[in-house]
Amino acid sequence: MDFNYTPQQEEFRHSLRSFLTSTKAEVFGASDDLNAGTDSDVRWERLLEYHRRLHRAGYVAMHWPKEWGGGGSELVEQAIYQDEALRLGLPLYGANTLAIDRIGPTLIFLGNDEQRKRYLPKMLTAEEIWCQGYSEPNAGSDLAGLQTRAEIDGDYFVVNGQKIWTSMAQRAHMQVLLVRTDPKAPKHMGISYLLVDMKSPGITVRPLRQITGGAEFNEVFYDNVRVPLRNLVGEVNKGWQVSIATLMYERASGGTRHPVQKAVEDLLQLSKHVEFEGVTASKHPYVRQKLAQFAIEADCIRLIRYRGLTNQIKKRIPGPETSYGKLHATELNLRVQMFADELLGPFHQLRSNSLGAVEGGRWLGRFLTARGMTIAAGSSEIQHNIIGERVLKLPKG
Repeated sequence: MDFNYTPQQEEFRHSLRSFLTSTKAEVFGASDDLNAGTDSDVRWERLLEYHRRLHRAGYVAMHWPKEWGGGGSELVEQAIYQDEALRLGLPLYGANTLAIDRIGPTLIFLGNDEQRKRYLPKMLTAEEIWCQGYSEPNAGSDLAGLQTRAEIDGDYFVVNGQKIWTSMAQRAHMQVLLVRTDPKAPKHMGISYLLVDMKSPGITVRPLRQITGGAEFNEVFYDNVRVPLRNLVGEVNKGWQVSIATLMYERASGGTRHPVQKAVEDLLQLSKHVEFEGVTASKHPYVRQKLAQFAIEADCIRLIRYRGLTNQIKKRIPGPETSYGKLHATELNLRVQMFADELLGPFHQLRSNSLGAVEGGRWLGRFLTARGMTIAAGSSEIQHNIIGERVLKLPKG
C-alpha cells in the first residue's frame, strides 16, 4: 500500500486541519475530552453547534453515498479526515454518532426507500438524535437472549419490556429497537428490528449515574408502546441479520472513533511535566519503553482502521475482522490510562477543582471511563471469540 499522499490530498488535509482547529477553538474553547459528558446541557449545545458546522462543511458523513446526503468520499479522504479529527480528540460524527456511523449505514444497506427518505436527512442535520435499544438486564453480551416483546395488533407492533445501558436515550428523538416477535423460535430467530419514536406513549427513560459522575447511559421501559408496522427494517423475525449489520458498523467504528492516538500523545506530554523515581518521567528508561510501545500499537490501530475503510468504501458490510480494531483500541486505551495512574500516583485520584489535581483532574475521568469501553459494543472476550472463530477459523472449545 502506498502511504504517500498526492498534492491534492495534502491540500485537502491542510484545509481540513485548518477548519477543525479553528472550529474546535470557537465551539469548545480550551475544554478537553470532548467525547464525554453528554449529560451536561451546556456541553450538549456546543456539541450540536459543532455538528451543524461539520454538516455545513460537508464533513459529517463523508463515508455515506452522495445520493443519501453523504460525502461519497474516497478511501484516502476518509482516512485523512479520521486522522485529523482523532488527532484533535474531536468526535468524528458530531452529536449524532450512533446515527451517522452505524444506524444510517444500516438503513442505507438494508432499509427501504421510504425509511431512507424519512430518516437519513434528519440524521445528517442532527434534527433527530438516535439511540440504540439492544442490551437488557439479562441480555448483554448474550444479546440474542433478549426478552423485550412485540406483538402485532392491526397496523402496529405493541412493545413491552426493558432495555439498559442505552446511550443517549435522554437526548434521543428516535431509537433502533430489537424485540422478540416469536418467543417460540430459537433465540437467534424470532427477533425483529424496529424504528421507534422516543416520544411514543408508554416509553420511560431513567438515567443511570456512573462512577464518573456522568449519566450518559439509561434504562428504558416500554409499556404497551405502539410502533407502526412500516417502521420494521427487513422482515419480521429476521431482525438478527439486520442487527448484526449494525453491530459490524459499530465495531468498525469502535476502533475508528476512539482517540487512542491522542491519549498516547497526551500521556507523552504528561511525562514531560511530572517526575518518576526522581527524574523527569520522559527521561526515565522504563517510561520511555512504555511510551514507545504505546505509540507503536496506536499506529497499528491506525492501519487496522484503513482496512475497515476499504470494506466500507466498496459498500460492503464490515466483517468480523473489524473486531481487531475495537479490541485493540479499547484495550490499549485502558493500558494507557492505567499507566497514567502509575505515573501520577496519589495525585491521579484527585478530581477537577481539587487542590493538587493534575491537568484539571482529567486523567481520573479517563481512567474511570476506560474499562467500560472494553465492554461496550461487545466485550473484549466477545471480540476474542469472534476473531478466533470467524477470522482464524479455530474450533470452539
